[in-house]
Amino acid sequence: MATSKLNPMVKLGLELGPIVLFFAGFRFFKDKTFHILGTDYSGFILMTAIFVVLIIATTAILWKLTGTLSKMQLMTLILVIVMGGLSVWLKDERFIKMKPTLLYLAFAITLGIGLLRGQSYLKLVMEEALPLQPEGWMILTRRLTAFFFALAIANEAIWRMFSTDTWVTFKTFGLTAALFLFFISQSGVLSRFALEPDAPTDNS
Repeated sequence: MATSKLNPMVKLGLELGPIVLFFAGFRFFKDKTFHILGTDYSGFILMTAIFVVLIIATTAILWKLTGTLSKMQLMTLILVIVMGGLSVWLKDERFIKMKPTLLYLAFAITLGIGLLRGQSYLKLVMEEALPLQPEGWMILTRRLTAFFFALAIANEAIWRMFSTDTWVTFKTFGLTAALFLFFISQSGVLSRFALEPDAPTDNS
Protein backbone atom coordinates (compact mmCIF):
# COMPACT_ATOMS: atom_id res chain seq x y z
CA MET A 1 0.00 0.00 0.00
CA ALA A 2 1.38 3.41 -0.92
CA THR A 3 2.11 5.78 1.95
CA SER A 4 0.73 9.31 2.10
CA LYS A 5 1.26 12.28 4.37
CA LEU A 6 -1.45 13.20 6.84
CA ASN A 7 -2.49 16.64 8.05
CA PRO A 8 -0.63 17.12 11.38
CA MET A 9 -3.80 18.29 13.14
CA VAL A 10 -5.72 15.21 11.99
CA LYS A 11 -2.86 12.99 13.18
CA LEU A 12 -2.74 14.78 16.53
CA GLY A 13 -6.50 14.42 16.94
CA LEU A 14 -6.40 10.70 16.21
CA GLU A 15 -3.53 10.14 18.63
CA LEU A 16 -4.79 12.29 21.51
CA GLY A 17 -8.53 11.80 20.99
CA PRO A 18 -8.77 8.44 22.82
CA ILE A 19 -6.75 9.81 25.76
CA VAL A 20 -8.93 12.90 26.14
CA LEU A 21 -12.14 10.85 25.82
CA PHE A 22 -10.84 8.40 28.43
CA PHE A 23 -10.22 11.30 30.83
CA ALA A 24 -13.65 12.85 30.20
CA GLY A 25 -15.44 9.50 30.50
CA PHE A 26 -13.62 8.61 33.69
CA ARG A 27 -14.56 11.93 35.27
CA PHE A 28 -18.21 11.33 34.42
CA PHE A 29 -18.44 7.62 35.29
CA LYS A 30 -15.83 7.17 38.04
CA ASP A 31 -18.35 6.82 40.86
CA LYS A 32 -20.74 4.59 38.93
CA THR A 33 -20.98 0.80 38.67
CA PHE A 34 -22.23 -0.89 35.51
CA HIS A 35 -23.89 -4.30 35.42
CA ILE A 36 -23.04 -5.88 32.05
CA LEU A 37 -23.78 -9.51 31.14
CA GLY A 38 -24.09 -10.49 34.77
CA THR A 39 -20.86 -8.80 35.89
CA ASP A 40 -20.30 -5.49 37.70
CA TYR A 41 -17.71 -3.11 36.27
CA SER A 42 -16.45 0.15 37.75
CA GLY A 43 -16.46 3.33 35.68
CA PHE A 44 -12.68 3.07 35.34
CA ILE A 45 -12.82 -0.44 33.95
CA LEU A 46 -15.64 0.49 31.57
CA MET A 47 -13.65 3.45 30.24
CA THR A 48 -10.59 1.21 29.91
CA ALA A 49 -12.60 -1.12 27.67
CA ILE A 50 -13.82 1.84 25.61
CA PHE A 51 -10.25 3.19 25.45
CA VAL A 52 -8.98 -0.09 24.01
CA VAL A 53 -11.66 0.00 21.31
CA LEU A 54 -10.87 3.66 20.51
CA ILE A 55 -7.14 2.95 20.19
CA ILE A 56 -7.82 0.08 17.82
CA ALA A 57 -10.17 2.26 15.77
CA THR A 58 -7.90 5.33 15.57
CA THR A 59 -4.85 3.20 14.77
CA ALA A 60 -6.80 1.52 11.97
CA ILE A 61 -7.81 4.96 10.64
CA LEU A 62 -4.20 6.15 10.74
CA TRP A 63 -3.11 3.06 8.82
CA LYS A 64 -5.91 3.55 6.30
CA LEU A 65 -5.06 7.23 5.76
CA THR A 66 -1.27 6.89 5.63
CA GLY A 67 -0.71 3.31 4.50
CA THR A 68 1.82 2.72 7.26
CA LEU A 69 2.29 2.54 11.02
CA SER A 70 5.45 3.27 12.97
CA LYS A 71 6.98 0.75 15.35
CA MET A 72 6.03 3.06 18.22
CA GLN A 73 2.38 3.07 17.12
CA LEU A 74 2.35 -0.71 16.83
CA MET A 75 4.01 -1.17 20.21
CA THR A 76 1.52 1.20 21.81
CA LEU A 77 -1.41 -0.65 20.20
CA ILE A 78 -0.18 -4.04 21.38
CA LEU A 79 0.40 -2.89 24.96
CA VAL A 80 -2.98 -1.16 25.15
CA ILE A 81 -4.76 -4.29 23.91
CA VAL A 82 -2.83 -6.63 26.23
CA MET A 83 -2.74 -4.52 29.41
CA GLY A 84 -6.17 -2.96 28.87
CA GLY A 85 -7.63 -6.35 28.05
CA LEU A 86 -6.20 -7.84 31.25
CA SER A 87 -7.61 -4.96 33.30
CA VAL A 88 -11.09 -5.51 31.87
CA TRP A 89 -10.95 -9.30 32.03
CA LEU A 90 -9.65 -9.44 35.60
CA LYS A 91 -11.34 -6.17 36.67
CA ASP A 92 -7.93 -5.02 37.93
CA GLU A 93 -6.88 -1.41 37.36
CA ARG A 94 -3.20 -2.17 37.86
CA PHE A 95 -2.59 -3.60 34.41
CA ILE A 96 -3.64 -0.53 32.41
CA LYS A 97 -1.84 1.70 34.91
CA MET A 98 1.39 -0.23 34.23
CA LYS A 99 1.03 0.20 30.46
CA PRO A 100 2.87 3.57 30.29
CA THR A 101 5.68 2.12 32.40
CA LEU A 102 6.16 -0.82 30.04
CA LEU A 103 5.82 1.39 26.96
CA TYR A 104 8.44 3.93 28.06
CA LEU A 105 10.77 1.19 29.26
CA ALA A 106 10.46 -0.51 25.87
CA PHE A 107 11.28 2.76 24.10
CA ALA A 108 14.22 3.47 26.42
CA ILE A 109 15.67 -0.04 26.12
CA THR A 110 15.30 -0.01 22.32
CA LEU A 111 17.04 3.35 22.01
CA GLY A 112 19.66 2.25 24.54
CA ILE A 113 20.49 -0.88 22.53
CA GLY A 114 21.02 1.33 19.49
CA LEU A 115 23.34 3.61 21.46
CA LEU A 116 25.40 0.63 22.61
CA ARG A 117 25.80 -0.25 18.92
CA GLY A 118 26.81 3.31 18.12
CA GLN A 119 23.55 4.02 16.29
CA SER A 120 20.57 6.30 16.72
CA TYR A 121 17.39 4.30 16.26
CA LEU A 122 15.53 7.56 16.82
CA LYS A 123 16.90 8.79 13.51
CA LEU A 124 15.26 5.86 11.73
CA VAL A 125 11.77 7.01 12.74
CA MET A 126 12.18 10.79 12.88
CA GLU A 127 14.72 11.66 10.19
CA GLU A 128 12.15 13.17 7.83
CA ALA A 129 10.63 15.34 10.55
CA LEU A 130 13.94 16.40 12.11
CA PRO A 131 16.85 16.49 9.64
CA LEU A 132 19.92 16.56 11.91
CA GLN A 133 23.63 15.93 11.68
CA PRO A 134 24.75 12.51 13.06
CA GLU A 135 26.16 14.08 16.24
CA GLY A 136 22.86 15.80 16.87
CA TRP A 137 20.97 12.52 16.55
CA MET A 138 23.25 10.83 19.07
CA ILE A 139 22.86 13.64 21.62
CA LEU A 140 19.08 13.72 21.21
CA THR A 141 18.85 9.93 21.45
CA ARG A 142 20.90 9.79 24.67
CA ARG A 143 18.73 12.45 26.26
CA LEU A 144 15.48 10.86 25.11
CA THR A 145 16.59 7.46 26.42
CA ALA A 146 17.18 8.93 29.88
CA PHE A 147 13.90 10.84 29.63
CA PHE A 148 11.90 7.70 28.81
CA PHE A 149 13.44 5.91 31.80
CA ALA A 150 12.45 8.89 33.97
CA LEU A 151 8.86 8.78 32.66
CA ALA A 152 8.63 5.06 33.43
CA ILE A 153 9.78 5.67 37.01
CA ALA A 154 7.39 8.63 37.39
CA ASN A 155 4.42 6.58 36.19
CA GLU A 156 5.22 3.78 38.61
CA ALA A 157 5.49 6.24 41.50
CA ILE A 158 2.22 8.00 40.64
CA TRP A 159 -0.01 4.96 40.25
CA ARG A 160 1.42 3.15 43.25
CA MET A 161 1.47 6.11 45.66
CA PHE A 162 -1.54 8.20 44.64
CA SER A 163 -5.22 7.81 43.85
CA THR A 164 -6.69 6.68 40.54
CA ASP A 165 -7.97 10.24 39.99
CA THR A 166 -4.43 11.56 40.29
CA TRP A 167 -3.04 8.92 37.96
CA VAL A 168 -5.67 9.58 35.27
CA THR A 169 -4.88 13.31 35.37
CA PHE A 170 -1.15 12.58 35.25
CA LYS A 171 -1.61 10.15 32.35
CA THR A 172 -3.79 12.55 30.37
CA PHE A 173 -1.98 15.83 30.94
CA GLY A 174 1.28 15.20 32.78
CA LEU A 175 2.86 12.70 30.39
CA THR A 176 1.67 14.58 27.30
CA ALA A 177 2.99 17.90 28.64
CA ALA A 178 6.28 16.30 29.67
CA LEU A 179 6.91 14.99 26.15
CA PHE A 180 6.03 18.36 24.64
CA LEU A 181 8.28 20.25 27.06
CA PHE A 182 11.13 17.80 26.48
CA PHE A 183 11.26 18.52 22.76
CA ILE A 184 10.86 22.26 23.39
CA SER A 185 13.84 22.07 25.76
CA GLN A 186 15.94 20.46 23.01
CA SER A 187 15.58 23.44 20.68
CA GLY A 188 19.25 24.25 21.19
CA VAL A 189 20.36 20.85 19.91
CA LEU A 190 17.84 20.94 17.06
CA SER A 191 19.06 24.33 15.85
CA ARG A 192 22.77 23.70 16.42
CA PHE A 193 22.85 20.42 14.51
CA ALA A 194 20.13 21.12 11.95
CA LEU A 195 20.97 20.21 8.35
CA GLU A 196 20.66 22.78 5.65
CA PRO A 197 17.72 22.01 3.29
CA ASP A 198 20.02 20.79 0.53
CA ALA A 199 22.65 19.20 2.74
CA PRO A 200 23.27 15.45 2.27
CA THR A 201 22.32 13.12 5.13
CA ASP A 202 24.46 10.35 6.52
CA ASN A 203 22.71 7.12 5.46
CA SER A 204 25.32 4.82 6.89
